[in-house]
Order: sequence, then structure tokens, then C-alpha cells
Amino acid sequence: MDQRMSHLERQSDETDLSPVANTETEAASESVSPPARARPWRLYGAILAALIVLGAGGWWLYQQFIHVFVTDARVAADIVALSSRVPGWVTAVEVIEGDAARKDGVLVQIDDRESRLLVQELEAQIAGIARRREEIEARIALTDRQTTSRIAAKQAAVRAAEAALAAAATQRDLARQDNDRAEKLAPSGAITRARLDQTRAALETAKQQALSAQADLENARAALAEAEAAREELMVLRTQLAELGPEEQRLQAQRERAALDLNDRIIVMPFDGVVDRVFVDAGEYVTPGQRLLMVHDPERVRVEANVKETDIRFFRPGKIVTITVDALPGRRFEGTVARVGQAATSEFALLPNPNPSGNFTKITQRLPVRIAVAQDGGELKPGMMVELEATASD
Repeated sequence: MDQRMSHLERQSDETDLSPVANTETEAASESVSPPARARPWRLYGAILAALIVLGAGGWWLYQQFIHVFVTDARVAADIVALSSRVPGWVTAVEVIEGDAARKDGVLVQIDDRESRLLVQELEAQIAGIARRREEIEARIALTDRQTTSRIAAKQAAVRAAEAALAAAATQRDLARQDNDRAEKLAPSGAITRARLDQTRAALETAKQQALSAQADLENARAALAEAEAAREELMVLRTQLAELGPEEQRLQAQRERAALDLNDRIIVMPFDGVVDRVFVDAGEYVTPGQRLLMVHDPERVRVEANVKETDIRFFRPGKIVTITVDALPGRRFEGTVARVGQAATSEFALLPNPNPSGNFTKITQRLPVRIAVAQDGGELKPGMMVELEATASD
């Protein structure tokens, strides 16, 4: 009886569990059916992704075949180092790093007190030369007038003395003739003794007058020579005047040198550009040749690249290339090949490799290429990394 009851209970339990098992089976079949339906879409997606990858890879390969890329290029510029030509204390620094400066704008000022005083001193000496010239020219004019009139007077005195001497000589000759006749007639008693004494006295007087006239003539000639000698003072004055010319030129040269020294104590901008570095502060003492600032013109930048020798044929002078800048994503600049180096960079290495052992590894060499690029606003700055792209088909 008990066995029959337990058997009936097991049958009833199995009957109660069968609906649950059927329900689980149906749920499992329903959960398996959606992946089976989504499998074609996954296949389509994989095929589409593969096509995209193949297309991108093909485009990249196509670009590699028709374009040449250079990734190790940099923006460069002529950075000018400004230095001092004169020593002195820095009194002012008008700019800081990064400032834009116009041409001839003041950058640094050096103490100029001694130079300014030296210029003033030389200008005073030059002005003194002008006053001395005026004085000597006035003395020349005065001496010329005085000596001219004095010589004329002395010449007249010489002529008068010559005339007086001629008259005295005539009187002397006449007195001699009278005395000679008296001397001849006196022995015969034709004339008295007194008359003979008179002729003798007259002859002696005439001789003395002739000697006096001769002395006056010599004095007049001496005075004329003195007047003429005084006129030679004009030559001395003219020589002094001529010496003022070189003296003035020497002072002018010294003044220009001092003015140059004065101007060099103001360091100005040589062109429109920007200040890259400042190496000095106000109050420092600088020496000739000491570097003070570094500047460059932002409108005259270029791109320097080292191109593989296998690609150098695509960078002929005048070739247009495209420039992309790492610092400016999405921006593209147009450049022109300006110069291609005539020697590989390895030729200028500090440690050349002549390969004496015979072991040889062929390495692609690089040649420097300079590319001119135009820009506005100074977006390209020296040292920036850029990439070049050149079309190989050109």
C-alpha cells in the first residue's frame, strides 16, 4: 500500500514538472534565434570595414608613389646678433624678449657723457680754427696794404736820393774843373791866392756833398729793402693760413670719430623685426664686441630641410612645395625651392668616415635644401618643425 502511494506521488510530481521543462526549452530556442538573424549584418560590417581599410591603404600607397614627404624640416631665419662697438655702462634697455621693433628704434643705450663732451670740445676747436683763419686773412690784407704803400714811398726816396747824388756829382765835377783851372793859373799870377783857396774849398765841399748824397741813396735803398722784406711777411702769413686747412681736417676727422662713438652708444634696430634674446640689463658694463641682443625679421623666414639623395630630383630650384606646420594643424603654406646644396651633409661631419677597413654599408645621404616661404603676421617662427610635400610627377 505504501509502495503504491509513493509511486503515485512520483507520477504526480513528474506531471507537475513537465510544463516547466517545456517552458525553458522554448525560451532557449527563442534566445538562440536572434544571433542567427544578426549574423549576416556582422558579415556585411566586416566586409565594409575591410573595404575601407583597403581603400585607405591604397590611397596611402598611391600618395606615397606620387608624392615625396620630408618630415625633418625646420623653419629658419637670419638671426642677427647685435653687439656693442664701444665700452661703457648700460643706462637703459628699451625692449624685452618677444617685443616687435621698428627699424632705427632704440634698443639699448650706453652712457654717452664723455663722448658728448669730447664732441663739444672738438667742435670748439674747429670754431677756433675758423676764428684764426679770419684773423690771419685780416693780417694779410693789412700787411699787404701797409707794405705796398711803404715800398712805394721807399722807392720814391731812392729815386730822390739818386737825383741828389747825380746833382752832387755834377757840382763836384764842376768844382774840380774850376779848381784845376785855378791851379794852372795860380803860378802865373793870373788869379789871386784867395781865388785859388775858394776853388779848393768849393771842390772839397762838392766832394762832401756827393758823399752825403751817396750815403742818402744807400739809406734809401736799405729802407726799400727793409720794406720789401716786410712784405715777405705775407708769405709767412699765407703759410700759416695754409696750415690751418690740414689742422681743420684733422679736427674734423676727430670730431666725426667722436660723433661715431657717440652714435654707437645707442643700439638701434637694423630692420623691422622682433627681439629674440636680451643678454644685458641696465647698469651692466659692456665691452666692445659683447653680444647684447638677438633679433630677426619675421617676414624673411625660410624652411631648411635635409632631403634624401634619392628624392633630391624632386626639389629643383623653382619647384612649388606644400608646407604643413606641426604647431598649426590644418594650415598649409606654399613654398618655393630657392636653393639646393651642392654637397651632402656628411661631407661636413666632424668625424668623416673614409671607410679604410673595406667594410661598407650603403647609407642614403642627405643634401640641404632651402625653401622660401611667404607669410603674414609672423606665424612661422624659427625652430618650428614642419613637413614638406612635393609632387613626384612634376
